[in-house]
This record gives sequence, C-alpha cells and structure tokens, in this order.
Amino acid sequence: MFKRGRVRKEYKGFFRRNNLWVASATLMGTIVGAGVLGIPYAIAQSGLFIGIIHLLVLGLIILILHLCIGEISLRTKGIHQLSGYMEKYLGRSGKYFMMLSMMIGIYGALTAYILGQGEIFSTIIGGQPWLYSLAFFLLAAAVLYHGIKATGRAELAITAVMVITIFLIGAFAYDKINPAYLTGIHLKNFFLPYGVILFAFVGTAAIPELRLELAKDKQKLKKAIIIGSVTPVVLYFIFAFIVLGIVGLGNFDLLGPNERIATVALSIFSEPHLAFIANLFAAFAMLTSFLGLGLALKEMYMYDCKLHKHTAFFLTVIPPLCIAMLGLTSFITIIAFAGAVAGGIDGILIMLAYWKAKEKGERKPEYSLTISRTLTALLILVFSFGIIYQLWSII
Repeated sequence: MFKRGRVRKEYKGFFRRNNLWVASATLMGTIVGAGVLGIPYAIAQSGLFIGIIHLLVLGLIILILHLCIGEISLRTKGIHQLSGYMEKYLGRSGKYFMMLSMMIGIYGALTAYILGQGEIFSTIIGGQPWLYSLAFFLLAAAVLYHGIKATGRAELAITAVMVITIFLIGAFAYDKINPAYLTGIHLKNFFLPYGVILFAFVGTAAIPELRLELAKDKQKLKKAIIIGSVTPVVLYFIFAFIVLGIVGLGNFDLLGPNERIATVALSIFSEPHLAFIANLFAAFAMLTSFLGLGLALKEMYMYDCKLHKHTAFFLTVIPPLCIAMLGLTSFITIIAFAGAVAGGIDGILIMLAYWKAKEKGERKPEYSLTISRTLTALLILVFSFGIIYQLWSII
C-alpha cells in the first residue's frame, strides 16, 4: 500500500495495464483529503446554488492550473518539485514565492489533517480529540520519516470506497434529506466557500509525481490530470448535497468549530453505522494525503533547498504539530486560509511560469495547451482577489 518517495513503482498485471487510472488515483488521493470534509459547511453558509457555482468555476480553473503545471513538467528535463520549476522559469524570486506558497498550503493541510483525525476518532471511540491527534501525528510522522507515501493502488482503493460510502449514505439516509436545507441563498456570504473549495481542489504538488508514475507513458499525463481533477468535482457536489440536505446550516451552527467536519456532523444527524464507515475512510484519505503532501514538502527542503533529510523532516512535521496542539486555529479556518492564500500564490506563479516554459522549455512536451494571454490575466486577477479577500476577512 505504500512506497518510498522518488522510487517509481513498476506495476504488474492489472495496474500495469491501467497505469492511467493509477496515476489519476494518485492525483485524486492528494486532492481528496481534509478539504472535502469542510465543503458542506462552507457551502451551507452561502447556500447550495452559490456553492455549485464555486464548485464548477473553481473546478475548471484548477483543471487548467493542473494541465499547465503538467505541460511545464513535460517541457523540463530532470526531476523538480514546484519550487524547482519556478526557479528555472521565474528566477530565484519565483522559487522563494513558490516555497512560501507550498509552506502555507502544506502546513495548513497537515494541521487540518491532525485536527481532523483527532475529532474523527474522538467521535468514533470517544475521549479527548488532542490525544488522537497526537497519536495520528506520531504514526504519520514515523512513516514519513522513511520517505514512504501511499501508492496509487492504495489511493485508488480508498477513494473508491469513500465514493461508495457516500452513495450508501445518500441511499439509506435519503428520507432524512430536508429540501428546505438546500434552497437557501445567502448573498452576503457569496465568497465564503472560496478558500475551502480551492483548498479542496488544489493538487499541483502531485503533478510531478504523476510524471514519474507515467515515465514510460508520458502521453497519458494529460488524460490522467483531467480524470484526476474532474472526478473530485462530481464527488464534492454529491457529498455536499447529501450532507447539507441532512444537516443544514442551523444544525452546523450548533456544533463546535472542529465538529463542523462533515463526517462528524453526519454521525450526529444521520445513520450512525454509515457515518462510522464514512469517518473511517475519511481518516484513511487524510492519512494518504498527509503522506503525499508531507513528502512533497520534505522533498522541497531536500532537493530544492539542499537540506539534510533529517532537517527537512523536522521542518516538515514540527510546525503543524505545534499549531494543532496549541489550538491556534480551527479546522475550517485553517483550510480556508491555506486554500485562498497558498492556492492563489500557486495559481499566479504557475500561470506566469507557463508562458516562460513555452519560450524556454528544454524538450518538446507530449501535449501543449492553447491558453490566451487574456485568460491568463483573468485567472491571475481571480487568484489575487481571493488572497486579498481572505486576508481582509481575517483582519
């Protein structure tokens, strides 16, 4: 179920014949993590209709972003993480800004996973959430120390079971869905879902890994990115529809900040047995995402900053542990901030690097996009607005 980082797995049998789906699952496994658990509450604050607009628009924007970084990687020789690509095409300032983005985004994600795991296992077993958060951290950190991450096979299986579980919850709890919960529109909160949904969609750190997994089939990278990016849009809509229809904004507001995790809310307001399964596989999904993103940050420190692996490891795991254990933030707040700020910086840098790679690329890519300068400027404007809005909201 797990493999060492930077070691490309030679799949056999079914997985060798279907490496496209394995690569797609790697991207989906990175995308589908703590973010999906915050989407129902975020959408509840604005209303389902406004939430659908965010899902579709941001889903399309992130698909473009993923395809752009995929083309950048195919135009470049050698192995790099995102900061390495930015240095090559935008100079040292590009590298430092991407490093800042990765640090904000991944530290935010790792913090959210630690908080989320604590609340989930507290719901399943009972007891203090911080104890389960600490236990999860020790387990995940031990695995990450050895440079091991979940394989595409594990991510494919976990993601598939999560999808099935979501459909089962909808099938068995459909009579508990209240149509009134799905009809509200709160225009004053129109932009509130932005950060959480952007956080839930971004998987740029996984794109270099996809290129490694498809090293002998690079022509499949574009299709793998499309499948891996579009599938979460469908999954998130179904999940948000079911959870919002069962729980509703009023009931969400009755819960504590870290209890607004979707599967935790389902445990209170829906079928407890199915909610238990959903919580369990949400925990597994967060584990695979923790390992994938943690490894990406660790490798950034190792390969792009030239730090010793032990220093890189401690720089990766200690900050999110401190933030989570000191109670400096809540689950929804941290993913909204990380999504809007880190996702925004990511988007701006990748769009700028995309045009530089078109001009200075080192090899002919297996696919080439046709994106206008106008669209590039529009996307940069969207990402810039998101950063300003999130920072203004905090102030």
